[in-house]
Amino acid sequence: MIFMLCGTSDARELAVRIRQSGCKLLTSVVTESAAKSLTDEGLEVRVGRLTEDEMVERFTNEGYAAVIDASHPFAEEAHRNAMQAAKRAGIPYIRFERASLVYDNHPGLTVVPGYEEAALEAKRRQGSVMLTTGSKTLHIFARHLANDPSIRLVARMLPRRDNMEKCEELGVEQKNIIAMQGPFSREMNEALYRQYGTTIMVTKESGSTGAVDEKVQTALSMGIDVILISRPELAFGTVFTEFEGILEQVKTILA
Repeated sequence: MIFMLCGTSDARELAVRIRQSGCKLLTSVVTESAAKSLTDEGLEVRVGRLTEDEMVERFTNEGYAAVIDASHPFAEEAHRNAMQAAKRAGIPYIRFERASLVYDNHPGLTVVPGYEEAALEAKRRQGSVMLTTGSKTLHIFARHLANDPSIRLVARMLPRRDNMEKCEELGVEQKNIIAMQGPFSREMNEALYRQYGTTIMVTKESGSTGAVDEKVQTALSMGIDVILISRPELAFGTVFTEFEGILEQVKTILA
């Protein structure tokens, strides 16, 4: 049996492929909404974060043969916990990650190594800043940008009550909250940028299930500066960006 951390739409597709190959697996996600997308596919799902020790206990007591980590590229804690837990339990750790997108050397694109650097760069430029980085790190940007009269801080995030409460606590005004769930088309991105007079868009290099990152390409085509936060650099070991590599590994492990 395989234990699989899921966090993206392509992770769901991979889980379905693994099950179709005849392998039994348990998928693991953080939220109920993510769980629903997996149960709709007939997959077995558990919900909630796991510590390293909790993972070790599961891996050893429930007889898992391997761990597939298909969680979001920026889920650093989940990556580290899974890698260490697999090592302690003596089972293989396999990382599936979306391929990085290749961006042209565009003058409007600035790549930074982290959230703090992104916030400081946006503060230096000022203007109307749209965040598409989620709620988890909103406090970093709010600390630098929320009370600056020369900056309009617009937060685009999932329409959840806890996100709205966090915005209120951090001083992000209701008129500057976009509570919507993507993916967004080029037309929708363009409409939102125009509505909020966006001059800077901040995002993460998460990869994409399509050929391009629509929000980045649309922003650049409109003359909007993009601040791109690069992926965390972790020593994953065995990494695959295609389903076939994972399926071959699973087949070998279970043979």
